[in-house]
Amino acid sequence: MLTLLELLKDGRFHSGQALGAALGISRSAVWKQLQQLEADLGLSIHKVRGRGYQLAAPLTLLSPADICEQSKDCPWTVLAFDSVDSTNAEALRAVERDVPAPFLVLAERQTAGRGRRGRKWASPFAENVYYSLVLRIDGGMRQLEGLSLVVGLAVMQTLREFGIADAGLKWPNDVLVGRKKIAGILLELVGDPADVCHVVLGVGINVNMQKTDEVDQQWTSVRLESGKQVDRNQLVARLSMMLKAYLERHQAQGFSSIQEEWEQNHLWQGSAVSLIAGVNKIDGVVMGIDQQGALRLKVDGVEKVYSGGELSLRLRDDS
Repeated sequence: MLTLLELLKDGRFHSGQALGAALGISRSAVWKQLQQLEADLGLSIHKVRGRGYQLAAPLTLLSPADICEQSKDCPWTVLAFDSVDSTNAEALRAVERDVPAPFLVLAERQTAGRGRRGRKWASPFAENVYYSLVLRIDGGMRQLEGLSLVVGLAVMQTLREFGIADAGLKWPNDVLVGRKKIAGILLELVGDPADVCHVVLGVGINVNMQKTDEVDQQWTSVRLESGKQVDRNQLVARLSMMLKAYLERHQAQGFSSIQEEWEQNHLWQGSAVSLIAGVNKIDGVVMGIDQQGALRLKVDGVEKVYSGGELSLRLRDDS
């Protein structure tokens, strides 16, 4: 089925006879595969009598070779899949198989993509970037301080290079354009952080997606903001180079060296917010972050610091 998609990805018309000849199957078998492509992958295929079959829009599929070529020194091994439950889950399974880190897991789609706090992450086929980088951490909790915020900066700067000048950060793990989410980060840890562990830096970026019914919050994409279809291989290559530079800086100098840059790009700096922790809500004003990446809030005139994976920040109605 994916061989058929390779033939159609140029977005041009192809006759059923030509597709059947290329695949060594009958025209009726081509028709069945086309129906399966539409059903399984959610693709739209135009069928015109006398002309044949055409994808509604050209596709550029992920290519580890193209990504490595465009990222100059190819900083880590790239594993690309047609479909996985989630790239983070696949990355964790690879760690269990003793695949040597660092390595990167990509997928054309996720059947069970997830964000923070168990939220579903919309993952249509060949439209967005689902990116999970695995790093080995040898004895040093300091290397984990503010790590998700560092990843957010790398994602934001990459998006700006692709024309999304208004991309900014929301504590702790989101990249927004205005109030619309364009990217999210999910970090997962396996092993002993005081000794040897692996961390998965999961990144989801809305790239060429233009519509979906699977998102329960405001969202946007690179294509919606720029009006242009983006080569995802080029985006992945640039993100990898940007992330490599930020990770090296973080490892050499610690998160404190990046703290001020992060605060300068925090869209909600100085804003009145509500911090949601389970059933509890804390109202305050964002003062910034500390040297470990924790949120600094002014609550009833007193500065307080908050951190943790289950916290969520909301703008207050009066801000």
